Amino acid sequence: MFLWIILGIVVIIAIFVIATYNGLIRLKNRVQEAESDIDVQLKRRYELIPNLVETVKGYAKHEKELFEKVTRERANLVKGSTGDKIEASNQLTDTLKSIFAVAENYPDLKANQNFLQLQSDLTDTQDKIMAAQRFYNGNVRDFNTKIQVFPTNLYAKMLGFSQFAFIEAEETEKANVDVKF
Repeated sequence: MFLWIILGIVVIIAIFVIATYNGLIRLKNRVQEAESDIDVQLKRRYELIPNLVETVKGYAKHEKELFEKVTRERANLVKGSTGDKIEASNQLTDTLKSIFAVAENYPDLKANQNFLQLQSDLTDTQDKIMAAQRFYNGNVRDFNTKIQVFPTNLYAKMLGFSQFAFIEAEETEKANVDVKF
């Protein structure tokens, strides 16, 4: 009888450890999927930018430095970790704002259907990047919480699980926007 009780306790502990391990693997995979979603959207934007630049270049040939900067920052977008990509993405977003400001100086460009469609596509992509980042952060929160709570925290590190980092806004992005008319 005593042997059955010990065997039952061992089986219950084994089932608990297996279920918890599998739960951690599922959450880890969700975080990695969310990270991949960010990469997909960054790649989409990466592919849209040359079309936008070429359209605007036709109207603003003297804005060469701006276009070179966009090209440089676009190249940085595909290098490094997720954090590096997000930083490069933020820099690229700032530069794209400059392109749209250049467009304000060219009334024909603002009315050009190709430009308007590309601008709309970039805005849509930017929204999708932000949504993918929120999705990533939500999955990171769930995973990090799971490995920090009792009793999972007792053996999560032994099983090789560690926390993921959140994607956070840079200090310049947290500052109040000064709107002038």
